[in-house]
Amino acid sequence: MRLLTAICSGSSALMEYSIRKRHLWSLVWGLILVGLTISPVWAQSNQQVLVLDYEGPVTPAMLAYLERGLEHADSIDAEAVIFAIDTPGGSVDITHELTQSIQQSQVPVVVFVYPARAWAASAGTLITLSGHFAAMAPESLIGAASPVGSQGEDLPETAKKKAEEALAASARALAERRGETVVSWAEQTVLSAKAATAEEALEIGAIDLIADDVTDLLQQLDGQEVKIDGIERAMDLQDAEVVEFQSNFVEDFLAVLSNPTVAVILLTLGLNALLYELSAPGGYVAGAVGIISLLLALYSLGTLDANYAGLAFILLAFGLFIIDLKIHTGGALTIGGLISFVLGAAVLFNTPYYPIPWAAIVGMAAAMGLFVFFALTAVMKTQRSAPFSGKDALLGQIGDARSVLDPTGMVFVMGTYWEATTEGSFIEKGATIVVTRREGRYLRVRQAE
Repeated sequence: MRLLTAICSGSSALMEYSIRKRHLWSLVWGLILVGLTISPVWAQSNQQVLVLDYEGPVTPAMLAYLERGLEHADSIDAEAVIFAIDTPGGSVDITHELTQSIQQSQVPVVVFVYPARAWAASAGTLITLSGHFAAMAPESLIGAASPVGSQGEDLPETAKKKAEEALAASARALAERRGETVVSWAEQTVLSAKAATAEEALEIGAIDLIADDVTDLLQQLDGQEVKIDGIERAMDLQDAEVVEFQSNFVEDFLAVLSNPTVAVILLTLGLNALLYELSAPGGYVAGAVGIISLLLALYSLGTLDANYAGLAFILLAFGLFIIDLKIHTGGALTIGGLISFVLGAAVLFNTPYYPIPWAAIVGMAAAMGLFVFFALTAVMKTQRSAPFSGKDALLGQIGDARSVLDPTGMVFVMGTYWEATTEGSFIEKGATIVVTRREGRYLRVRQAE
């Protein structure tokens, strides 16, 4: 009886274990099925499309922004990068680096001429052709890639032919995958400055589609095949998250320096600060500000492919200002300097990529004219109205050297700055001096014992 009871108990336990095991396997398979169902949703929600937006000429700022964006897109395994551009063109060398970065990208790059009425001119044409996909907004334009000089002038015949052949070869290489018609058109954008509307570009096959905005662009690109490193795959953009990729401080700063108006302001500020330091030596702030401003201005001019003949006119203008402060011509040299400055600034930015910033040029010229006028007035007033009753009133007066006298420099005597020449040995800045003779607006001095 006991044996029968034990057998029944064992059978019951075995059945209970079997039921629990089936429940456990059901739970495991259920979790697997749920995971298989949810995982595609997770994958879709993690898909991202990076949007880079750049407006302006082709400069180092544009290159730095694009390269950083492509690097970030690769690190997050983005589904695509949309490079929205509106550019009048720019540096050929930087354009080559841009097109190489786009073609070597492991993430599909869609170059989008955007917004409506945007322009992918000159270098912008080559950038657009280099994308894995090319798109344009309605009413936008592309083309006119003929090479010109940095000031917009026609190149000499030999130089022009070499530049055209090099750019035409680049255009043909970038357009080759789009067929012979596009290759011929791309070549003509260089040789004959040919341009096209969005509709015309789409008709000949230079671009893949026309889109109103980024959303419309993604809808049209969804499912399109793209080949990278010889491997084709379809882009899945239906549920991708659109992420705006912002430029950083350095890129924004470089973009600001690539503005002609900023270049004029920096150049004027730097030269004025140095002019002030020369007219009233003894401080260091104006000189430091002037040097920093001039260095930034030179960088800006370099990125803008500025005409350095214009820079020569501007330097001549400040030379005339300095001479007028020294010999007092009554403002004649100052007027000549202002004319030289305006002409130089206009020539400096006479390029096909930037409008001449007339407002900034005229404003800076007016500010400089006022600065020089008040400086001249102050010099004349202090030196003609100095507190003395006769020619020899300054003899024996004590002052201090405000600059090194070797042998000429600036001294401060009886509340007034004077140009002075030492009659003795070298005098250090800050040393106490004694006036020995006055010669018009100049003093003869020696170091006090």
